Amino acid sequence: MSAPEVSVTVETPHGPGRLVLTRAREEGCRLLLSHGAGVGIDTRDLEALVAALPGNGVSVARFEQPWRLAGRKVASPPPTLDDGLRAAAAALASLAPAPGTPLVVGGRSAGARSATRCARDLGAAGCLALAFPLHPPGRPERSRLDELLGCGVPTLVVQGERDTMGRPEEFPDELPDGVVLSVVPGADHGFKTLKTGDVTQDEALAVLVETTLEWLVRDVVGNPAATRR
Repeated sequence: MSAPEVSVTVETPHGPGRLVLTRAREEGCRLLLSHGAGVGIDTRDLEALVAALPGNGVSVARFEQPWRLAGRKVASPPPTLDDGLRAAAAALASLAPAPGTPLVVGGRSAGARSATRCARDLGAAGCLALAFPLHPPGRPERSRLDELLGCGVPTLVVQGERDTMGRPEEFPDELPDGVVLSVVPGADHGFKTLKTGDVTQDEALAVLVETTLEWLVRDVVGNPAATRR
């Protein structure tokens, strides 16, 4: 039986966005996710998390930024994405109050960058960075590592093995305490696998989901030091 879904409009300084909440029946924590610069909230990774996590006690809220809801093809500047994510967090707290329930802020690609910039100010217990764009394609000299390492809360980075915006080996061998890098074998920036590869699409998404759930249980729900909202 699928978890119930609620969709609401979120007013932001840059126009209306949309928040879609899939709530766990027995909520241990909640995960707020935003999307990438060229896609919406219906990507394979976000949908895989929505399908699996609520049944395991994790509510999942996906935020569609105003530029995407308005039908534009190009994302608005990074500060506007942060404004949208903050508005979404406030809307989530108002829509479904849950005092004491840990909040994890995350997203994919540009949404992951926004989450790393906003997580601490939002009082998040953790940050989930899916396909973090360590650098623009083919431009490794334009590193965004400082953005990731400056997050200030426990962070899980889930990266595809073939991600052209940051292959796993491009990250430091030793990451600071609290930052965990997990690799999805055979996957690209969109967590898509090759039809002729050793890892199927379903297997890759299962790795992503299991890694995320394990981290949430260990470092968020099971961590008494985690910030509670």
